[in-house]
Amino acid sequence: MKSITIPVEVPTDVLIALNESEQDLKTHFQTAIAIMLFQEGKLTLGKAIQLAGVSRFEFEKSLAKSKISISDLSFEQIMSDVDTLRDL
Repeated sequence: MKSITIPVEVPTDVLIALNESEQDLKTHFQTAIAIMLFQEGKLTLGKAIQLAGVSRFEFEKSLAKSKISISDLSFEQIMSDVDTLRDL
């Protein structure tokens, strides 16, 4: 998979204040952007996970922490699916 690098300038004192490594901050940035784009409907769950560079489990934990659902199904849609499965 081909990728590009997008440089982001972060003042050193911010990195020190966060007490994180550059890699940790990079992961946080990528995850935050992936969550935002997923929430806006611009990325599928799979592509958001790919952008975040974390496991599906870790990404879903981040979504849950941000109170973002991985599905936008309504209660009615879910109940309709339950009824369909009962009829099988």
